[in-house]
Amino acid sequence: MAYDEHLADRIRELIAGERRLTEQRMFGGLAFLVGGNMAIAASGQGGVLVRVDPKNADALVARTAAKHAVMRGRPMKGWLRVAPDHVRTKRQLATWVDRGASYARSLPAKRKR
Repeated sequence: MAYDEHLADRIRELIAGERRLTEQRMFGGLAFLVGGNMAIAASGQGGVLVRVDPKNADALVARTAAKHAVMRGRPMKGWLRVAPDHVRTKRQLATWVDRGASYARSLPAKRKR
């Protein structure tokens, strides 16, 4: 499944003010990176893939509609999937964009090779 281009446009609009913002195709979707660190992606599986602080991931899964991301059969610490139904509104999506961008900003910037 290809990623939802309309969802990618909505993410782009919300994250546009971030410094050191880049876009990159990865994980079958379109990822938005801050300082070289992935913040959020329009997922090829639908919805979004969000990077969060691994210490907060279980709590977010417990109190939101997010689920732990599983890649190649393994749960990925600090990576959450949010289904399309839970990012329909601007407010819903902005919450996840903010979480992902905040965590990506907290990480050391990656150097370009």
